[in-house]
Amino acid sequence: MKKDTLLVHRGRKPDENFGIVNPPVYHASTVTFPTLAAYEAKPKRPFDGVQYGRTGTPTTFALEDAVNALYGGHDTVAVSSGLAAISISMMAFLQAGDHALVADNVYGPTRQRTCDTLLKRSGVDVTYFDPLKPITEHLKPETKVVYIESPGSLTFEIIDVAAVAAEAKAAGALVLMDNTWATPFLFRPLDHGVDIVIEAATKYIGGHSDVMLGVITVSTEEQFQRVKYTANAMGNCPGPDDCYLGLRGLRTLSVRLERHQKNAIKVATWLQGRPEVSRVLYPALKDDPGHALWKRDFSGASGLFGVILNEVSKDAMALMLDGLELFAMGASWGGYESLIIPIELAKIRTTTEWSAAGPGLRLHIGLEDPDDLMEDLEKGFARLTAA
Repeated sequence: MKKDTLLVHRGRKPDENFGIVNPPVYHASTVTFPTLAAYEAKPKRPFDGVQYGRTGTPTTFALEDAVNALYGGHDTVAVSSGLAAISISMMAFLQAGDHALVADNVYGPTRQRTCDTLLKRSGVDVTYFDPLKPITEHLKPETKVVYIESPGSLTFEIIDVAAVAAEAKAAGALVLMDNTWATPFLFRPLDHGVDIVIEAATKYIGGHSDVMLGVITVSTEEQFQRVKYTANAMGNCPGPDDCYLGLRGLRTLSVRLERHQKNAIKVATWLQGRPEVSRVLYPALKDDPGHALWKRDFSGASGLFGVILNEVSKDAMALMLDGLELFAMGASWGGYESLIIPIELAKIRTTTEWSAAGPGLRLHIGLEDPDDLMEDLEKGFARLTAA
């Protein structure tokens, strides 16, 4: 089945649920068994079936089935958030004495909380690498994981995923990739040599800014067992209502992403012509440095991109942002609404130097009429320049 059809049909079995289109929501901790033999019986595969609420319910399995079908993976594990998916995946494949190679443009909490805190406490050595250069010189005999994100958070560089994966595999390392920006609908990392795919389903899969959810898709049974065991041992599981909301969001992912891209390209192109703007960071634009790679590997773009302004004061930035009516300031993205936040790009890099004319903004373009969004930004620019 093609992607649009998978979005509609996977993860639901109306013939098993009285013809009801959506799978039921199972609120469960305790699961009872009719006999001692049934209670003591072990599933053919660890974690299979309904055993205990933390292990998963039919609602959990429905979400995992749908996401796994979209990614073309061996299996998928749902967890409580995107950061949980990142930390669980890294902890599943790294231990004291190991080395992890991490792209310098990854999501801030991946660096600060997972790599520089959890992995460091566990005795794992982490090296950050330039996402636009080969990784061979950084690989060590102890390198067990290469972690990438494309486009990168905030700076939006496109990594040559297949090239990095080939280098990593030649050294015997697993490749983990955060694919939240694209979702499986726009990019399937497993087809490009990635081993484990991580996604914050909080974002585009949920799509309505009302759920915390993460998914981890693996390519082998051994990887599934390690990820599932780690999540279970850490007591991590998504709530059934969150899984239901993730499934609901999946059904409209295709049409929402199409509109996000259409709106974002229109707004980003308009921003390129603004005198207040030094540069727009969006690989879907033809003059973006990563455009050729994006066009080769991706089937579309989402609504998230960055903007570098010309040099302005913080007070002027505040005047611009504080008066916006349609763009709200807030963490996360991927919902139906437009968001904008200031970003300090130079502070998030340690291996590669990032120089910019002025401060940065990250925009998520939602489902509003783009003409209204541009009018809101235009008024903001007027306040910015009048300061």
